[in-house]
Amino acid sequence: MNTQISKTRKIIGWVIAGLLTALYLYSASSKLFLNPEQMEQMKLADWRIIIALGEIGSTLLFLFPKTNRFGTLLLSSYMGGAIIIHMTDGMSIMMPSVVLVLVWVGFYLRTPEFFKMK
Repeated sequence: MNTQISKTRKIIGWVIAGLLTALYLYSASSKLFLNPEQMEQMKLADWRIIIALGEIGSTLLFLFPKTNRFGTLLLSSYMGGAIIIHMTDGMSIMMPSVVLVLVWVGFYLRTPEFFKMK
């Protein structure tokens, strides 16, 4: 099935994917190098390396077109966990919720055939 994607839609999809990639890679590097004490506050210090590596792997899967379906599912799971952590710590869930919506919007713009009914 060959679905044509408009040039504008393709560009917007890639811009969203690029911004999300930058956000997730910064977040992972923050967990690893810049601000590891934040993970201690959330009582996840023992898991910070695994979480950061999972975040990097999921982001790379999301970025590349052949694997963006898997990356979308993994990032959705990751953001679901982030929403739960924010809820249990009494923090706002606005940021992880917006990022989760952007993950799916970016996926939809880049892979519209996934949502077509056969």
